[in-house]
Parts: sequence; C-alpha cells; structure tokens
Amino acid sequence: MKAARLIVLAVLLSTVGAAAWFFWPRPDDTIRFQGYVEGYLVFMAPEEGGRIEELAVDSGDRVAEGTMLFRLDGSVQSAQRNEAEAKLQQTRAQLANLKAALQRPEEIAVLEAQEERAQAQLGLSQAELDRQRTLFERGISAKAQYDQARTAFERDKAALAEVQRQIDAGQIIGRSGEIDAAEAAVQANEAALMQAETRLAKRQVKASSDAQVQDVYFRAGETVNAGQPVLALLPPANRRIRFYVPEPLLATVALGQTVGLSCDSCKEGLQARISFISSEAEFTPPVIFSEQERAKLVFRVEARPLDGTDLPIGLPVTVTPPEPEPRS
Repeated sequence: MKAARLIVLAVLLSTVGAAAWFFWPRPDDTIRFQGYVEGYLVFMAPEEGGRIEELAVDSGDRVAEGTMLFRLDGSVQSAQRNEAEAKLQQTRAQLANLKAALQRPEEIAVLEAQEERAQAQLGLSQAELDRQRTLFERGISAKAQYDQARTAFERDKAALAEVQRQIDAGQIIGRSGEIDAAEAAVQANEAALMQAETRLAKRQVKASSDAQVQDVYFRAGETVNAGQPVLALLPPANRRIRFYVPEPLLATVALGQTVGLSCDSCKEGLQARISFISSEAEFTPPVIFSEQERAKLVFRVEARPLDGTDLPIGLPVTVTPPEPEPRS
C-alpha cells in the first residue's frame, strides 16, 4: 500500500511539472506561443451561370485590382446588346423625324390594339417580378434574376406609357404628343441597352483588390452555376496569424500589441500586430499541442503580419510577445 501511494505521488508531481513548463517559461527561456498562418479567402463567382470561355489566371498568380480573372461565354448577352442598340437607334431616328417633319394622321385603332398588347405584357412582367421577389427573399433565387425581372417590368411599363402617349398624340392636333411618346421610347430603349451592356460586362469577373490566386476550382470549358465559386483569392490584408494563449499568460498579450514571428526558413525580424483576442476560453486544439495538454483551456488570439510577408497558409509559426517591463 505504501509503495502504491509513492507511485501515485510521483505521477502527480510529474504532471504538475509538465503543465508548469507549458504555462510558464523556464528561467532561461522566453515566452513563446505556437500557432499557424490562416487566410480568409475571397471566393470569386459569376452572378449568372454559363460556360467558362477563358481562365486568365492560375493558382499562385498575383493579380492587381481590376484584373480580369475569367470570362463566361457571352454570345447570348452580346446578341441582346446588339438588339437593344438597334432598337435605340430606330427610336432616335423616329424622334428626329417627328421633330423635323409635319405630323401625319394616326391610326387610333391600331394604337389601341398595341396598348392592349402592352398591358398584357406588363401583366406578365408584374407576375414574374412578384415571383422573383418571393424567391429572392426566401434565398432560392439569385439577385441577378430578381434585378432582371424588375428591369423587364420597368421596360414594359415604359412601353405601355409609350403607346398611351401615341394615342394621346393621335387625338390632338400638333406634334408635341408624338414627340413626347418618341422621347419616352428613346428613354426605354436606353434603359434596355444599359441593362444589356451590364449583363454582357458581368460575363467577365475581375479582381476586387490586389490578391494572390489561392486555388482554382473550374477550368475553361466547364460550366458553372450562378454564385458558384470558380477560384479563391487571398488579399494580403486577409492573412492572419492564429495562436493560443493559456489563461495564466493572457496578461502578456493585448490588442494592438506587436509580437515577433519565427518559423522554419523564414527571414528574421518578422512581426505581427494583435487584432483579436477571444473573450471566451476554449479547449486546446489537439493539432497544436500534445495529448496531455488537451484538457487545458486557452484563449484564441489573431495577429496581422506587418511587413506584408506572404507566409503560406497552414505554416506553423512561433509567436513571441514583447518582454514584460521589470517591476519597480
């Protein structure tokens, strides 16, 4: 019985000694925390689906803000843009003709038939807009589809107003009514052309900031859906150093504090500034510490590298806080 008690006491003393070595540095050691490099990726995806026609970058490439990353097939959108431009030119020519020539008699019956057709089209556009609004609010449909339905409704609304203006113009003497209707038609077609050009421009996805291409998920020739990431970017500002501080040493770190960094094959003098300290303790991640330390509660801390060094994601690093000032 006495021998068993001695064995238990020896195990307890060794465990306490190991924990004390982890939480507090030895007299000849500097406080160090183990961590790794983490990155918050920006996933680049098209607003509308389609086939990837060109992939302009690859993994590891550095891109500047505004650089074209990939382009989807835009043959349909290009045709729609050309159609909208032709309609705009036609209405502009009609407006110029009305301003230059005398008014001719209007066929009211024909215009009234056009008005009924425009009202029916507006009803369909209204129903589609209501449906897309409901799907968007439920998170089922993309915002681009909702915007497209809203633009179609505004276009048909303007078309109905155009026909109604033409009817009014045909019932009065003079050219002012016809000119107003033609001007409304020009405005409607200008809006349609702008919409077509916007949809065509969005077939090219560009970098939103200076970044490094972290990964590519699809290649040229493959088809992607709306909102499906094609590649991931890592801007320099999105790189973080994540490490864990035991509760007894939490007072050695503070927000805004500059800490030293070191890692295998890294240059000397790397630094980072602490940008986040967790307000709640958590269990030590087993990937960082040994099996014996899993029961320890630590606080997660994040720091941003200061010199813009592109440390690889997942690289283990050692974080060294500044030496505490001696007590007077």
